[in-house]
Amino acid sequence: GLSYTWLFNNNTLYVQEDSRRFVSQETGNLYIAKVEPSDVGNYTCVVTNSKAQQSVRGPPTPLTLRSDGVMGEYEPKIEVRFPETTYAAKGSSVKLECFALGK
Repeated sequence: GLSYTWLFNNNTLYVQEDSRRFVSQETGNLYIAKVEPSDVGNYTCVVTNSKAQQSVRGPPTPLTLRSDGVMGEYEPKIEVRFPETTYAAKGSSVKLECFALGK
């Protein structure tokens, strides 16, 4: 019953309309592809428990751009967090998240 949303500078971030950003509903992580100057600001995660009808807001996390051009130590890799076993009823849909990370 948990869902995750992100705020950008205290405004809801509508990632469904933005092909560069994605929020994992499995982990709550926010992924941004090809960071741009307009992405600089504070990001805050909001976790909502629909059954308890409560939301909790995390602390803001600032995103800044480096001016030295250094990307860091991020080698390309595929990030997979599939459960060991996934069960599904015949005819139903299953969503598995897989991410390509790197430079």
